[in-house]
Amino acid sequence: MEYIVGLLCRSGSANPLFSTEDAIEANRFMKGIEAVAGDSRGVIGMANFIAQQIEALGAEVCYHKFLPHSKNFHPLKFFTSMTNDIAVQPNGTATNFGINTIGIVRAPRGDGKEAIVLVTPYNSQRVQSNELLSLALGFSVFSLLSQAAWLSKDVVWLSADSQFGEYAAVSAWLNQYHNPVFLSHSVVLHTKMYGANHIYDGNSEKTEVTAFKRAGTMAAALIFKVGETRRYSDRDSVMIYAEASNGQMPNLDLLNVVHYLAVHRQGFRVNIAAFSSLLSSAWLRVIAEILHTLGSVLRKINPDWKLDIAVPDYVEGTANLANSMYNQALGVPTGSHGAFRDYQVDAVSLEFSPTFHVKNENAKSLFLLRGGRLIEGVSRSVNNLLEKFHQSFFLYFLTAPSKFISVGVYMIPFALLLAPLPIVAAALADGSRSMEKTVDKLIDNGKADDIADILQSKGGSWKWLRAAKVLLVIQLWAVLVSLLPYYITQIPDATPMQSALIWAVLSIVVLISLSVLFGSPYSAGVEWKLLKATMITSISIGLGLMSIINFATAQLGALIVIPMCLFSRPLKASGMNFLPRAVLLASNIAFAVLGFPPAALLIMKGVSKGSWSWTIDVGDFWVWMEFLWEWSSATYLYLFLVHLPCWLLCILVLLHPCRQSESKMKQE
Repeated sequence: MEYIVGLLCRSGSANPLFSTEDAIEANRFMKGIEAVAGDSRGVIGMANFIAQQIEALGAEVCYHKFLPHSKNFHPLKFFTSMTNDIAVQPNGTATNFGINTIGIVRAPRGDGKEAIVLVTPYNSQRVQSNELLSLALGFSVFSLLSQAAWLSKDVVWLSADSQFGEYAAVSAWLNQYHNPVFLSHSVVLHTKMYGANHIYDGNSEKTEVTAFKRAGTMAAALIFKVGETRRYSDRDSVMIYAEASNGQMPNLDLLNVVHYLAVHRQGFRVNIAAFSSLLSSAWLRVIAEILHTLGSVLRKINPDWKLDIAVPDYVEGTANLANSMYNQALGVPTGSHGAFRDYQVDAVSLEFSPTFHVKNENAKSLFLLRGGRLIEGVSRSVNNLLEKFHQSFFLYFLTAPSKFISVGVYMIPFALLLAPLPIVAAALADGSRSMEKTVDKLIDNGKADDIADILQSKGGSWKWLRAAKVLLVIQLWAVLVSLLPYYITQIPDATPMQSALIWAVLSIVVLISLSVLFGSPYSAGVEWKLLKATMITSISIGLGLMSIINFATAQLGALIVIPMCLFSRPLKASGMNFLPRAVLLASNIAFAVLGFPPAALLIMKGVSKGSWSWTIDVGDFWVWMEFLWEWSSATYLYLFLVHLPCWLLCILVLLHPCRQSESKMKQE
């Protein structure tokens, strides 16, 4: 892996062709599009200007019209692509639409089978100066690559109209790129037709629709934009975003190439997102100092043990790791690069943070020069690939821009968390079967009264079916609860708090109805040990399946539900001293509260935002769930099909009316 990264970095760090002339051309482009942005034509005027500049380079150009995503909840949305719900209106009646402008350079040394994609997002409705700078940077690099004789892959420059969001623009284009829309009617349509190669500008009424232009299979994609100016920093920085939907990550080699070229060739400071609350945490700094002291002592014993991590590095690494796990577990992409990962294309987003004022021409030219050379270097590295990225890791957590925790390391704690569950379930089931031997013993001793009590409470050797029935009823309830938002969203003008309250009330009503229909969990005399064994078996299967879909979600979920499952014990259980009983009671109540999804939301909000105001708004939970299902996050399914049933089973175990006959049997 290191050998391949070294080759890519050396190829990308060859003498750059991006020069001051390209930076001057970028400044000229920026002034031109700034004048067009102030025109009344808005989105159409900017798209036309970009297309004219691309045509002047001799490259191919086309437009792509798209409509915003539908945000309505639908159960089948979790099993389909997010881009499939984009509405297409061929009659041209839509007035709220976006227009992407696409330029394509055909590789002089290629066969057209592969392509490199460069994406520059901008908001055509409220374009900012930093977005104009992003477009200028993208055009200057595209202009340079249109003249490169060494290209072996086609280059696609997508100017993404992000008025509906960066992801929506890119995903709509990718959907059309990979899933062509074939029209059954005439190709001469109204000028606002989806996919038109020319756009209505107020002087004509009809335009001929041409084919949507494509390049080869995408080898990699690079999304870049210029963020806000940071004057307190001593040098320009680049923020890397890599998390895609449901914990997917690009190949690590792509991140390594970007980091190497940015730091060692262009002098950028490279950052990744971190939890700000942990960066300023006093208790984390104390832990870091203790570990640093222990590491220093161990290194004196053996110099090969490099465990004395500096305190700032430990704090920053922990904050980066927590943010990486949180973003992957959330299942929502951190940028438009996530749309490429849905099509198995490696992509990252770069956000440049300059330290100069945008009107400082000299500093701006220097920034364009360094930024252009970085993008050129990454493009050159990907261009030299003979095959797609595959040698390095796809499953990892980032602790720094150049440091990571691989799947081989973080699978170990998850396996250690999951390993005791089958053992505990088997021990509980075996403990239940041992009571049948007690029955045989009582028969030999002629204690018929005790036998009757035991048989009434236990129900024979097939009593585990009663616990399985309880589990199936609760799983059915969880499925119905997860589908309720589909009907709640049909209520007009409902606020998030009203929707959340309706959701909670309907969930309770459904639970009561199922209890009346199938019987109370305690009416059939289900033994709490079998109920707990069934719960542990269910959560083992659920976490195992979730680890395949999104490992970060399974990892964080296991930290909550596994202690909750292992510590769960009826509050009325006897046979323990006061102190152990009090500790067990407190831990059970604590885990039951922390395991409740709205309580988990409150904790995650406090950790991520760094504000522990502990104000509870019921509507926040609805907004959070709405956010998950809009992005088709598998975390939504985990919360309601795995986590919520486990929590309810734990509550049933805690409230189990431990019968006196069980205590009598233990004494026998």
